[in-house]
Amino acid sequence: MLPCGPALSFVRCLVRKKNVSGESLEDSKLCRCLSTVDLIALGVGSTLGAGVYVLAGEVAKSDSGPSIVVSFLIAALASVMAGLCYAEFGARVPKTGSAYLYTYVTVGELWAFITGWNLILSYIIGTSSVARAWSGTFDELLGKQIGYFFRSYFKMNYSGLAEYPDFFAVFLILLLSGLLSFGVKESAWVNKIFTAINILVLLFVMISGFVKGDADNWKISEEYLINLTAVTENCSSCENVTSIYGSGGFMPYGFTGTLAGAATCFYAFVGFDCIATTGEEVKNPQKAIPIGIVVSLLVCFMAYFGVSAALTLMMPYYLLDEKSPLPVAFEYVGWGPAKYVVAVGSLCALSTSLLGSIFPMPRVIYAMAKDGLLFKCLAQISSKTKTPLVATLSSGAVAAIMAFLFDLKALVDMMSIGTLLAYSLVATCVLILRYQPSLTYEQPKYSPEKAALAASERESAVSESQINMIQENHFSLQALINPSSLPTEQTATTVNFLVGLLACLVCGLSVLTTYGIHFIANLEPWSIGLLAVLVASFLVTILLIQRQPQNQQKVAFMVPLLPFLPSFSILVNIYLMVQLSGDTWIRFSFWMALGFLIYFAYGIRHSLEGHHSNGDDDSCSENSGLQEKNPVEEVYEPENANESDQFLAHERTSEC
Repeated sequence: MLPCGPALSFVRCLVRKKNVSGESLEDSKLCRCLSTVDLIALGVGSTLGAGVYVLAGEVAKSDSGPSIVVSFLIAALASVMAGLCYAEFGARVPKTGSAYLYTYVTVGELWAFITGWNLILSYIIGTSSVARAWSGTFDELLGKQIGYFFRSYFKMNYSGLAEYPDFFAVFLILLLSGLLSFGVKESAWVNKIFTAINILVLLFVMISGFVKGDADNWKISEEYLINLTAVTENCSSCENVTSIYGSGGFMPYGFTGTLAGAATCFYAFVGFDCIATTGEEVKNPQKAIPIGIVVSLLVCFMAYFGVSAALTLMMPYYLLDEKSPLPVAFEYVGWGPAKYVVAVGSLCALSTSLLGSIFPMPRVIYAMAKDGLLFKCLAQISSKTKTPLVATLSSGAVAAIMAFLFDLKALVDMMSIGTLLAYSLVATCVLILRYQPSLTYEQPKYSPEKAALAASERESAVSESQINMIQENHFSLQALINPSSLPTEQTATTVNFLVGLLACLVCGLSVLTTYGIHFIANLEPWSIGLLAVLVASFLVTILLIQRQPQNQQKVAFMVPLLPFLPSFSILVNIYLMVQLSGDTWIRFSFWMALGFLIYFAYGIRHSLEGHHSNGDDDSCSENSGLQEKNPVEEVYEPENANESDQFLAHERTSEC
């Protein structure tokens, strides 16, 4: 092998992949005791929280109005498409690590770090925002005395920061982090009890809302809102007064407001990915994980849809309380005592949501630290409690600081952009993975018959690949439209290029429809022409990807409608990202800059996969866990198998 130059060697270091070949994906020293029902309860418990009890009021008042139900529908569709992509990876690689592991074994180390770093962002902000919501709900029960005290003596007058530091949320996060660091065996049944109480309270809210609600709250006229604005701003006349509450009706802020609300409402469905972190603790992960993800998302959507509809029917959207909308809404309809039932239910829901956010966070940090991408001290396991002690306490401390300083809206938007990016990467990985020439997940026990059959299949595949490469030494339109019947390196490279082109087209389409919507609405020729070109290119690119041959390996669950569903998942996720404010992107860029600093200063040199490849000819060769192998290299070698077994034994003893 010719020695690669420094630049090529550096690039190969960025795209090296985690090697899980040799691992039996069914083996786990963890107890496989969770059923499908347990996963559904875990997903629902971690998802139903601030989205119902806090976020619905804020988004309905400032962005969507009564059309918040449509915002939740759009966000649910985006989440379901992302959830199906998670489900396929959960069926293919049922190991602990969630999207970080899936990206590492499929695309490469740099993208895996980006995915894991964004997951950490999502979990930290999820913990912070839910803690603030818990604090706000508890403060409402006490007549807002806590908020009044801190607002009087600790007021902060800075943009992007909270009105006052939330000491109670800090105490709650640190307390729960301390409890989790001492063990989480009892958390399963506590989660089920709190989730059951939450569901009962939400049913009570929905029934009460439809009983006491008024359909006229969805049909408020613009004239009435203009008069209300004039009274609010002490205007002597209603002439030349613009309503500060929108144009009224079902969509008072227009469809753009509904879409902007959907970007924030996406936060309400974050939590299902915690199901993917339980891959080694489920009895039948290949079936239980996909069912658990889809069913939990369906249950959550029904709850969000019903509660937000009931809320906006009970009370006009412009009167909603942003901190604690449901108790105030019951006061408005004359059912004052019901607010205590809602408050108890919301505290139970926020408790399970807080647990669902903070529980998987140290696991992702631990997985990255164990692979060498983060500091090794974060991978330390307590000998007494068998929990990642340092990762739990350090991540809890960061979440506490963010809850102490930032307001809920800023936290939610930052979490939305990090989660949407992670979901986009997972969908991209599914799209790339299914068109690879060959995928290996584990070393089967040696059998001469199986080895001969596999060698025969590989020879035929490689022969066709060689014929294609002889016939087509360079890229041609004929090879793009009429590729070979079996996936080859050439078709895989073509798909990789097309997926990159697809991402660029999606970014352009999202920016145009977000910032050029007024030009499109006015039928400006240039905007209509550009929109038509982007849409046509997007569809043609998807059709070209669809023409390429897929890998024929079957698993228990596979994403349907490939490549359309993952492509539209990427489109929805990126579009919702573009909807977020510039300040959110600035804060997010600081987070990513910190991550890249850690990776290029520490992770790239301490990567476990980099150390494993030091004995090879190329120190930065790609080590793919879902890799294509040379036919000669795939011949069973007992020595290599022993090395894999030794590495696996080391891994199993290092895990909790």
